Amino acid sequence: MPVRQKPVEEQVVVITGASSGIGLATAHLFAERGVKGLVLASRSEEDLRKVADDLSRNGTRAIAVPADVSKREDLERIARTAIETFGGFDTWVNDAAVAMYGALDKVPIEDQRQLFDVNYWGVVNGSLIAADHLRHRGGTIINVGSVLSERTMMLQAPYSASKHAVKAFTDGLRMELENQGAPVSVTLIKPSSIDTPYVEHARNYLDKEPAVPPPTYDPHLVAKAIVFAAGHKRRELTIGFGGWVIGAMGKVAPRMVDKAMEWTGYSAQTTSERERPEMRDNLYRSRRDGDMYSSLQGEPRKTSFLLEAQIHPFFTAALIAGLGAAFAALMIAPRGRNQHRRQDRSYRRPIPPYQPQPVTRRTGNGHDKRSFGPGHVSQRSGYEGRPQPRH
Repeated sequence: MPVRQKPVEEQVVVITGASSGIGLATAHLFAERGVKGLVLASRSEEDLRKVADDLSRNGTRAIAVPADVSKREDLERIARTAIETFGGFDTWVNDAAVAMYGALDKVPIEDQRQLFDVNYWGVVNGSLIAADHLRHRGGTIINVGSVLSERTMMLQAPYSASKHAVKAFTDGLRMELENQGAPVSVTLIKPSSIDTPYVEHARNYLDKEPAVPPPTYDPHLVAKAIVFAAGHKRRELTIGFGGWVIGAMGKVAPRMVDKAMEWTGYSAQTTSERERPEMRDNLYRSRRDGDMYSSLQGEPRKTSFLLEAQIHPFFTAALIAGLGAAFAALMIAPRGRNQHRRQDRSYRRPIPPYQPQPVTRRTGNGHDKRSFGPGHVSQRSGYEGRPQPRH
């Protein structure tokens, strides 16, 4: 059965992790597109209700559902609220996640388990609940992963491991739903370094404030990818060439990338800037929310040509083909002109066929006569001039 996706304007959308960063930017962009309804979930009840009220004043019906995605019963309550309020939902976005920085021998196992409860099991339970609802009506499941699902980042190994697991689960879910004939699109979103409160919310075991490796991208780019996937079937969408190329190089030259990360891993992921302490460490409980961006200096990139190429693949392919043809024409034209010039020179100076040329020989009496070489018998006329006297 083919995938069924409604136009975005007719959809009811569920977003977890909707009170800050990517989730908040996504909620705003869906509201700008005029969706039928938004079901926003987060642990930060007060900040979440402010977001829902703000979006509702602008014409979108948005409701807040305080929930902890590490608990399946909370995720079931989100789905139940959406069904009771709107009659169902059409897109489910699993965005909620937590992070931590530190060497593996410094991070307690219980912290790593909690991270997996949120980042992995929250996605698993949310996806399965959504799939059960969408199996017959059609719709979209969108899981927010990371480019770190392709390449582990040192000092963020537990987070990277959870995103590897999210990618594997998402691929498996997609195949099984397709094999069952369910009209559901399953998309994995893979952001690079995004300028959100992610770093300030992270639990930190380093001796400096954490940061994300440059270049950083605007969270609205990730929101754009999510909104696009809600209405268009896509397997994966990656935001940011900087993160994508590290993953690609990691497959081609893994040891070289290992060494590069070892040399730069600490300096690229730490900063001397002071971050907001009221946001620090939301691993076990919510902290201050409500912001899309971090407090770190620097302007994030507002465009991602890699994302545009994935959103418009046919146009991109045509553009690349056109550029390739133009380049080939530029390379071939000089050769063609040179070859034409060589051909012109050959026609201007043709090589004549061989013909024997007469040579001049001196006869015994000192007079010059024309001869065609040895053995030639001349055809003499009756008179060739005054007879020579004999001596």
